[in-house]
Amino acid sequence: MSRMVVSKTNNGKRPIQLITHENPQSPITEQYRQIRNNIRFASVDKEIKTIVVTSPEPSDGKSTTAANLAIILAQQEKRVILVDADLRRPSIHYAFSVSNLGGLTSVLTWQKSLKTEITTTQVPNLDILTCGPVPPNPSELLNSKAMERVIEELKESYEYVVFDTPPILAVTDSQIMANKCDGVVLVVCSRKTKNYKGLYAKELLEKANSHLLGVVVNGVKVKRNWYYGQYY
Repeated sequence: MSRMVVSKTNNGKRPIQLITHENPQSPITEQYRQIRNNIRFASVDKEIKTIVVTSPEPSDGKSTTAANLAIILAQQEKRVILVDADLRRPSIHYAFSVSNLGGLTSVLTWQKSLKTEITTTQVPNLDILTCGPVPPNPSELLNSKAMERVIEELKESYEYVVFDTPPILAVTDSQIMANKCDGVVLVVCSRKTKNYKGLYAKELLEKANSHLLGVVVNGVKVKRNWYYGQYY
């Protein structure tokens, strides 16, 4: 299995840091560029446009990874949209300081149109679709024909669609989305994620017939405040 290592100290749940936008010269940003390149290499035989980001458990850094991956893709002058498909604990609207009164759930329940719910960001080429009101039936909404319609419409308008989804060991939402999309990035946390949980998460993704692009390992810090990234 491919493995991508990205440094980010994770001491519990923290606000999402858009480091690829705020500090494009940082070593961490360079590791996100490496992830972007690896995704491009993975699309040699199969076009990768829709990407699911998930993790085994909460607080592994999946939302931070999803947001920064979307930014680094947009920095390559690609039209990108980041979709908050974590319909249980949405967080993307906090990261970009926008309203969450409407969003994906409003579109899936036919209350709003997709066009009106897409929000531009301060990052060139990057739009976002927030979660919207938290629904009582997240899995059913994500597994609906309406969700498939949204995915197809987004693929027509954007070169990359990045979905932030819930932890895969907690609920089935990520498996549902993984089955519908072109590839999956699994985020684990060094010194936090147990090996058996990471392997079980991989097994669940395989059962969903998904294409695992690789694994991002957060919380890897090297002495002298330098960060180390590797893909193998």
